[in-house]
Amino acid sequence: MRHLILFLIAMLVAAPAAAAPAPARGGAILIYSGTTGFRHDSIPAGIKAVSGMAARRGLQVVASEDPQVFSASSLKRFRAIVLLSCTTDPKNPASEWLVGDRRTALQQFVRQGGGIVAIHAAADSHYNWPWYTRLIGAHFARHPAGTPKGTVTVVAPSDPAVRGLTRSIQRTDEWYYFDDYDPISKVLVTLDPATIGEKDTNPNPMAWTRQINEGRVFYTAMGHTVESYSDPWFLQLVGNGLDWVLKRR
Repeated sequence: MRHLILFLIAMLVAAPAAAAPAPARGGAILIYSGTTGFRHDSIPAGIKAVSGMAARRGLQVVASEDPQVFSASSLKRFRAIVLLSCTTDPKNPASEWLVGDRRTALQQFVRQGGGIVAIHAAADSHYNWPWYTRLIGAHFARHPAGTPKGTVTVVAPSDPAVRGLTRSIQRTDEWYYFDDYDPISKVLVTLDPATIGEKDTNPNPMAWTRQINEGRVFYTAMGHTVESYSDPWFLQLVGNGLDWVLKRR
């Protein structure tokens, strides 16, 4: 009996430890880039870049510009929606494509835990739907002319949505200012306005996160230029944001 007990102990010691469960993979994301307002030339580059980062995470991608995709039955297959510069015309309420049952479907998606990654002109959209403003956390108000080079700073470096990013860099982009900014958002990245020739001295929020019921929302105001979608820093920011809304971080 003593020999049997010693043998069993030896087998337990020699056995490999059970592997930790792998992070959840699989599923699908929707990249929606339909526009009825200003159309960004960077949208094709954005679709390609986000599709690549999704594929590297084991996710399938559906890229669409058909607003009918916002139905309860269609959205069931997605774990996250990327709203890529999907504008409407602020002077024309009829340009808004999230109406009726589409609104209900998106609200249900978020409330049940679906993730939202909103990029650049996703804030220049649906000015006549207060819930959409709450979802994004602000509305586009204006931007200085052109795409000047500005200094952005990661102001919450321990947050998982920006962890690993260079703390302060210079980037060329179109720099948004906002109306109806919701201060309960968690600001991740800011712009120094003086570096783009603006007179104000308050840091301007450029990326933030929000929680809407069970859903997570990540927004970045950057991403106007085609070159943004080959910029490693910006792509890491968006990739981190995608991981965060998918609850992988």
